[in-house]
Amino acid sequence: MIPIQKLHYNLEKVSMGLVAAIIFAASIGGIVEIAPLFTIKETVEVPEDLRPLAPLELAGRQIYIREGCYACHSQMIRSLSDEIDRYGPYSLAAESAYDHPMLWGSKRTGPDLARVGRKYSDAWHVKHLINPRHVVPTSIMPVYPWLMEELDTSLLSAQVSTLHRLGVPYDTSQLENVKTDVLAQSQPDSDEAEGIAKRYGKDVAVRAFDGNPEKLTEMDAVVAYLQSLGTRTKEPYKILSEKPK
Repeated sequence: MIPIQKLHYNLEKVSMGLVAAIIFAASIGGIVEIAPLFTIKETVEVPEDLRPLAPLELAGRQIYIREGCYACHSQMIRSLSDEIDRYGPYSLAAESAYDHPMLWGSKRTGPDLARVGRKYSDAWHVKHLINPRHVVPTSIMPVYPWLMEELDTSLLSAQVSTLHRLGVPYDTSQLENVKTDVLAQSQPDSDEAEGIAKRYGKDVAVRAFDGNPEKLTEMDAVVAYLQSLGTRTKEPYKILSEKPK
């Protein structure tokens, strides 16, 4: 028996010693993962053009998490040529600076969604979510017809305020107009539609995402969120274009 095996064999005979060894080994891994986070503000520069999620997009993100979409779809494009060719510019840590929790992940039963915004039409997303087989016959994704139900916005103002406390830079105007903006983003012909563009920028999508501006649904929220992915900052595209070929 070689020395390392003998040491392990003897350690197994002493339960408390084995527990201590496990804690020691786990602590090393924990320190390696946690220590870099203490310098995160110095190492990750937030892009100047990164905007926070608009209220409807935030509501869609909450539903996305609720339905477990993150379990099959990552939002983390690696810096490998095949991934960049398929999905677009690789993901930057700074893109997730305002995400609580972040949804990078590594599990891909379905495709990565980090750059899915504007890739498909709203109608495509609605059909896909109601029944994925309508647009992708070989899909194994579950159906989500209940997303056509009315969106509950009762907690949205509190959620935005909480994110503000965590450092997401919602300004006073954005905090005061949550209930107005969540409706306005899905009603392009309303009087309030112009206000959301002023508060969140001209690139924010304002339209009836589920095709019906008369009713605010969970489908509106989820599609608005999906269409925002990869569109809230131009930094990844800028870095990729400047990279030597």
